[in-house]
Amino acid sequence: MKILGIHQGHDSSAAVVVDGVVVADVQEERFNRVKHSADLPLDSILYCMKQTGIDDINDFDRISFSWSSTPPHLASILGLPSKKSKTIKQFVLNTAKNYLGFNNHTPPIYFKDLRLMNPSKFINNDHHLIHAASAYYTRKTNDDCLVFTVDGSGDNVSTAVWRANGNKIKPLSRLNGFEAGIGWAYSIVTEGLHWIHGDGEGKTMGLAPYGDSSMCYGKLDYLFPEFNGTELIRRSKITKGNSFTLRGSGQFHFEEARDVEKLIEEYGREAVAAEAQRKLEEVLIAYIKAWCKKTGVKNVAAAGGVFLNVKLNQRIWENRDDLIDEYHVYPNPADSGLAVGAALHEYYQHNLFEGTTFNHLYFGPEYSNRYIEDALKICKVRYEKLSNPSKTAAEYLSKNKIIAWFQGRMESGPRALGNRSILMSPIHPENKNTINAFVKFREGFRPFCPSILFERVDDYLSDYKEELFMITSYAVKENKRNKVPAVVHEDGTLRAQMVKKEINPLYWELINEFGILTGEHIVLNTSFNVMGEPIINTPEEAIRGFFGSGIDILIIGDFIVFK
Repeated sequence: MKILGIHQGHDSSAAVVVDGVVVADVQEERFNRVKHSADLPLDSILYCMKQTGIDDINDFDRISFSWSSTPPHLASILGLPSKKSKTIKQFVLNTAKNYLGFNNHTPPIYFKDLRLMNPSKFINNDHHLIHAASAYYTRKTNDDCLVFTVDGSGDNVSTAVWRANGNKIKPLSRLNGFEAGIGWAYSIVTEGLHWIHGDGEGKTMGLAPYGDSSMCYGKLDYLFPEFNGTELIRRSKITKGNSFTLRGSGQFHFEEARDVEKLIEEYGREAVAAEAQRKLEEVLIAYIKAWCKKTGVKNVAAAGGVFLNVKLNQRIWENRDDLIDEYHVYPNPADSGLAVGAALHEYYQHNLFEGTTFNHLYFGPEYSNRYIEDALKICKVRYEKLSNPSKTAAEYLSKNKIIAWFQGRMESGPRALGNRSILMSPIHPENKNTINAFVKFREGFRPFCPSILFERVDDYLSDYKEELFMITSYAVKENKRNKVPAVVHEDGTLRAQMVKKEINPLYWELINEFGILTGEHIVLNTSFNVMGEPIINTPEEAIRGFFGSGIDILIIGDFIVFK
């Protein structure tokens, strides 16, 4: 059974599930190069078809969408029937447009024909249900589970709780952004710090450890909801938000951000960020544990953009007590993961879910050595062919060089996991500032994550669980903090990717070789891009990114490129 999942909106994407297995998943931003693009994910759909060996979209058994309503352009390219006009005015306007030939949603003739012969194959879904599906249907088991979905807002819901087992996901609570605007509250602080809502929240999280939340303790409480156990007792005090389109992506903003500006003037940026992080953790930890206590369910899964906050995920795990046995966060939890969620949800409406093995996100495009070498020749750059790219990369890393590492299939989601990465030694403390200043061109306080050999994780981390996706941070053991300072954040934590040999043997070998040379089986890993741009997709983009930044060496496929 072949299911195409589609999401259009912030972080538009497409994915394919074949017989319950994800075989393709990609964001539109990787093709049009607009970060968080909300465009129609046409190139993503076409990639998914090609990757699956499908030339005719009608060969999919179902097409599952991430919203309860369908955007006009998507409906047009799929040939879906127009919705009936709800009012006389709409009927007259639509009739006039059609009669005069002003149908703005008709695709041009050079678009591939994607019209569905059977429109009933297209399924609309509730936005938060699809978030829940992405979390639940990527678990290892199908036993009783509480699923929490928290984001800005989707289909008029911002915070939801679900109970799932077997094939069923049933709602227990749904609250909108004006009732429980947990995601909006954190984003309002991000906007007040003059970072983009829906993009800059990671900066807020990264800045927080530098501040003292006690300086403005409680000053942000009104933005967050208050619960008594599982019951909402005080709504978020958030006015209606505004939106506009910037570089092809929808942006939200709220008047309350002006209040945050005033707090920043009084208490400083670091303190306000610290208080936002403290309050986020306080509210959600208590809420999740209250539901676990009420239901007696000890398995927890989570999705929605708020769970990109790795510090929150760490605190939930550390404060699990005897209420939580399992804490699973879908590794691409924001809206870019909805295409996978939509496809999985539809598949398991017709098939039994018994648990799955979901251990990587390498679902994007891949390029052969022949393609890569042709690109290098066209660009007229000096290159050599390598017999062992992993060993060569490790040798240069041990000499403190900055390596761009381009291998295999591109990762889905916001994090580079060793296929589209910039790598450097974590041993030298100045390397964090070097990459921020000369490669990423971003704020100096922002931390970098490491990739660690799975077999050596216990050398570095305390109270950890298996983490393959950089979705949770953990405390670093005292004896290692000064050994790998470039990847240890201000609060003594790091956001780890644990690398297994059977999942990514080339990358595992690189880290292992670096460990043989230096004694530390861990490397600094950040995404191959610069601030404000999507992760690199093609070899041509890799070459441009290499020569447009302070990277020392590019290792791409079996080739090495120098400056």
